Amino acid sequence: MSISKTQSALISVLAFMLTTAAHAQSSVTLFGMLDVGLGFVSNVQGGRELAANDSVFTPSLIGLRGAEDLGSGYKAVFEVESQFAVENGTAIPGPGMDFSREASVGIEKANVGTVSFGQQYNLMYDFLFAPPAQFDATFQYGGLYNMRQGPFAALGIPQNPTGAMDLDQTAGTTQVSNSVKFSSASFDGLTFGALYGFSDSDSFSSNDTVGFGADYLRGSFGVGAAYNETRYAALNDGKSGIRNFGAGVHQRIGALYLSGLYTNTENTLSGATVQAFQAGGMYSFSPSMRLGANYQYWRGNAALEHNHAQQLTSALQYSLSQRTLVYLEVAYQWTGGDVAGDDNAWIDGVGQSDSTRQAIAQLGIQTSF
Repeated sequence: MSISKTQSALISVLAFMLTTAAHAQSSVTLFGMLDVGLGFVSNVQGGRELAANDSVFTPSLIGLRGAEDLGSGYKAVFEVESQFAVENGTAIPGPGMDFSREASVGIEKANVGTVSFGQQYNLMYDFLFAPPAQFDATFQYGGLYNMRQGPFAALGIPQNPTGAMDLDQTAGTTQVSNSVKFSSASFDGLTFGALYGFSDSDSFSSNDTVGFGADYLRGSFGVGAAYNETRYAALNDGKSGIRNFGAGVHQRIGALYLSGLYTNTENTLSGATVQAFQAGGMYSFSPSMRLGANYQYWRGNAALEHNHAQQLTSALQYSLSQRTLVYLEVAYQWTGGDVAGDDNAWIDGVGQSDSTRQAIAQLGIQTSF
């Protein structure tokens, strides 16, 4: 197998960092995860599909994160992260996108927070999806098939492969380039943050991103909210965009983890709007075995022909070790709307059904390091 120049450079940088880390008050961590499996779809444009898949339960990632102690409670921090296809080793979303997931550097102050710069996750991801919030079942057990998609391609999100994949932008598929982010430390369970993504045009009021978020986590209970608006050059010359906001809650009761999430997504140019409601839970039968299930309901407004969708998602996980698990996931979606044929089911991560029904089953393995 040949090694690209970018991969060779990454290996060289990693080797240098690991050999020099011991000589300074710093740390560098190599991390990642790989996910592969076999999936069956009941209806993709009228036919059944059986295929080897990867990045379904979790994305396949590799990255580096590090910190250097600067003294007086300050640290320099960085993180670079790539997604790739296990089946052929290529970068996702495409060639040359080696650190498309994250490439950031910043300064952290103990008991205050972190200011970071670069290509970063938005705050819908930080405060509704990622640990420790975890209000979205997609992170816990739903994976790619649990992300919001449905019959809402007419939402028309620019730079989106279907126009509506991960439509509320909570699941980490949308990053913000040229951004500055502040993420606070925890103040008795309260964390908050703000983000601004600079425009690549001469105007500060177009083609930019603004985000805010806050979580309150205390013991087994958590509640949070987030807002993100990204203006795109393709929408009214960068003066319009996609606006998202959402709120979530979770509660752990013994071996049962319950969560709920509401999100609202609007194309501010067309007025097309989708509201999404999600409720579910995960029960741990033992430290090794867990079963999760949730119900989602999404509805579009008149600009989306009142299309609506319902979906049930469930996954059984069994941990072979602390790092490796096997899983069986199933999802079923049914839809409706004003115009027959324009409201066909569409589970995220696969092709659209030619009817108002679609079902998926995936058997896979995931490991992390």
